[in-house]
Amino acid sequence: MTTVETIHDVPVLVCPPEGDRIRGEREALDLIGDAGYRGARWVAVPAERFDEAFFRLSTRVAGDIVQKFVQYRTGLAVVGDISRHTAGSAALRDFVRECNRGRQTWFVADTDELRERLKG
Repeated sequence: MTTVETIHDVPVLVCPPEGDRIRGEREALDLIGDAGYRGARWVAVPAERFDEAFFRLSTRVAGDIVQKFVQYRTGLAVVGDISRHTAGSAALRDFVRECNRGRQTWFVADTDELRERLKG
């Protein structure tokens, strides 16, 4: 069940591992809308909820999804181990590194890392 958890005064919509796959912009907009309705400023999504195409940058799925979150000023945290995806893709490793330098989209190993990043 999707819940809202306040982490360091930041309301976060926390998605469970089970649920519909996030395949593109439509599912991203559903999450953004749910977050807005519930007053959340960030959405934490388990990595396994994303369609495989998300991790292949040539499909542009990741870019489209991230852009929607940026457009609606909602943070996105991809939570979980994505090493099997980054191991074979220098472009994805670079994308993750660049996202993690910013304040809008993060790839984190677990919720503890997300908590630490939201500290400030």
